[in-house]
Amino acid sequence: MSELLEIENLDVDFVTRRGTIHAAKNVSITVTAGEVLGLVGESGAGKSTIGNAVIDLLEPPGQVSAGSIRFNGEELRGKTDDQMRHIRGDRIGMIFQDPQTSLNPLLRIGEQLTETIRKTKGVSQSVALANAEELLESVGISEARARLKSYPHQFSGGMRQRVVIALALAGDPDLIIADEPTTALDVSVQAQILDLIRGLCKSRNLGVIIVTHDIGVIANIADRVAVMFRGNIVETGDVGQILGNPQHEYTKSLIAAVPRPDKRLHRFNSVDYIDGTAGGDSALNRIDINSHWLGRKSQLQQTATMQSKEVSAIAVKDLSIAFKLQGAILKRNRRMLQAVDQVSFAIASGESFGLVGESGSGKSTVARLIAGLLTPDSGSVELVGTNVLGKQKDPQIKAARLNLQMIFQDPYSSLNGRLRVLDIVAEPIRFYKQSDNEKHTRQLVYDLLEHVGLGKDAALRYPHEFSGGQRQRISIARALASRPRILICDEPTSALDVSIQAQILNLLKDLQDELGLTLLFISHDLPVIRQMCDRVAVMRNGAICEIAATEELFNNPQHEYSKHLLGLMPRMDVIG
Repeated sequence: MSELLEIENLDVDFVTRRGTIHAAKNVSITVTAGEVLGLVGESGAGKSTIGNAVIDLLEPPGQVSAGSIRFNGEELRGKTDDQMRHIRGDRIGMIFQDPQTSLNPLLRIGEQLTETIRKTKGVSQSVALANAEELLESVGISEARARLKSYPHQFSGGMRQRVVIALALAGDPDLIIADEPTTALDVSVQAQILDLIRGLCKSRNLGVIIVTHDIGVIANIADRVAVMFRGNIVETGDVGQILGNPQHEYTKSLIAAVPRPDKRLHRFNSVDYIDGTAGGDSALNRIDINSHWLGRKSQLQQTATMQSKEVSAIAVKDLSIAFKLQGAILKRNRRMLQAVDQVSFAIASGESFGLVGESGSGKSTVARLIAGLLTPDSGSVELVGTNVLGKQKDPQIKAARLNLQMIFQDPYSSLNGRLRVLDIVAEPIRFYKQSDNEKHTRQLVYDLLEHVGLGKDAALRYPHEFSGGQRQRISIARALASRPRILICDEPTSALDVSIQAQILNLLKDLQDELGLTLLFISHDLPVIRQMCDRVAVMRNGAICEIAATEELFNNPQHEYSKHLLGLMPRMDVIG
């Protein structure tokens, strides 16, 4: 069978003032028509660089310095910008990672599709409009004619990704490059997108390159897989052989770090393969909880209710909130969305409690209601026995609120880019008056940064100087700065690759063990929930379907929706 794409001995370099960065080194891969090739590795491995090199979209100062890229037997290296413009779109399509930023928010979907179709096919507006409608239908968007008039913000994340796929197909390409097409999508939408890509690959006889850090995606969609590490392809082969019987130490380490969907382990395995050696996972340096400042409760927190085993750390009862979608003078003409509907549960002190469900199920809204970032329409929220929905200046409510902090999903946007890490972490210490003077405050910040594995040297740097995983460690240090007893973790690892995810989740486990923290853990990643949580609540359409012990839920779910959700988990049978 002739190869659709042949990459041979490819080198990609980024020449900077500090020296040359070798982003890809001697890379050789092939893709045939009707085949899905998975390109997998950690962030910075060079996966996206390969995809960008194929379509000549490398960011300056990136350049292909050696090797060959042949598409349908035609060499792409050396082609002019004008020649590549005729290849991109109508012969090679691209599905980008973030559908929100790859769609123009000021143009309707129909305008964006017809523009692409007319440029790649040279047809009239009426023909392009008919083709656009057919494309939306082919990617599973109902009422396609009406949805052509919608703007990107009027679609959900999964629907926007379908529109991006339609755009990639607009020129009837032979090859599709999909760069992290399911990142941050919940398990249901991810399954739909993967099924769609696989179906299109077979029905249109497309070659597909899936660039991802998610081993579960590779296991469920790819025919072959190439594993990248620091710009090199370290192993290539059939997906069953690579995932079921990996030969390279890095591949073994990467697969071992994937959260197990079938059983619970004490710790997550981390990717410790560095320069030919594999190391073991290291736990946190333990502290004396009675003498260390993180373990000592402030006088404000020393209440009888906190010490009582009978009082729940968090107790919510009949919690409800509705959001206005369309205002009107007459009540019957208003459109409301019932985001949370009569939700009740309690979390014991020291327990890990998981909230799972699809996007839009109300998980994060519940977290924001508990944290006081939203005010419910009805119901109650108690923290360590105190109802916190009264006047916020009440000393008792302030004392209860001091027990809780939140770690947000996106470490990029949850940190102030204009402040040094020292001031970011010190802010809660200053606000809650946890220190008597600045010298002591700085020492506490240094201690926190050391404790989350960053070191005190990080204090004088800015957030943009850190990786995603390091930024999330900064967020954890900031959350611990007020010495809380409850942490709400809202999708804290959804944007991180598997190795960094393992490090962050192990850190949270260690902190919980040594500080006796209560965790409310929100995620759409079911294997992560199984590893992290003692009990789980399943949410759908703002309501709780089922609450059960984690192992009981995964082994014997009672509600039909819970069974449906668990059935959508990526199957890792090939890994064993």
